Parts: sequence; structure tokens; C-alpha cells
Amino acid sequence: MSLEPKNPMDEATWRSRFIMINLTRIGGTAVALLGLYLWHSDHLREGGAMEVGLPIALLGIAISFLVPRLLARKWRTPPEQ
Repeated sequence: MSLEPKNPMDEATWRSRFIMINLTRIGGTAVALLGLYLWHSDHLREGGAMEVGLPIALLGIAISFLVPRLLARKWRTPPEQ
């Protein structure tokens, strides 16, 4: 009785997928922080630029939470039908 899966995925593939999911989370967080910076700082205009910062922050949050789930669902073994 073997504990190995029937279709073993090589270590490089699952490692690259793990790294991709975590880089997506980190990237989404960085985009959200950039949006917050633009929203609350005087970088673009005096008093902050909510019209620019808020959509960028929301996009970063969406990337950080939704894209890793979509990637995991895409790479799930066995794929759902």
C-alpha cells in the first residue's frame, strides 16, 4: 500500500504554483497599499486624491483575495467538471 498519489506532480510544478499564489497575494497587497498612499498623501494633490486612490486600493484587495482562489481552483487535482 503506497501513500503516493496516482498522478504525482513533480516538485518543481507544485513549488512554482505555490510561489505564484503567494506572489499574487503579495502583489495585491502592494497595489492596495499604493492606492491607500495615493488616497491619503499629498503626492498627487493637496489633501489626497480619493478618486484615484480608492479604486486602486479596491483593485489591490480584490487581487489579493480573489485571484489566489481562482488559481487554486484552476490547478486543483482532480479538476472539477
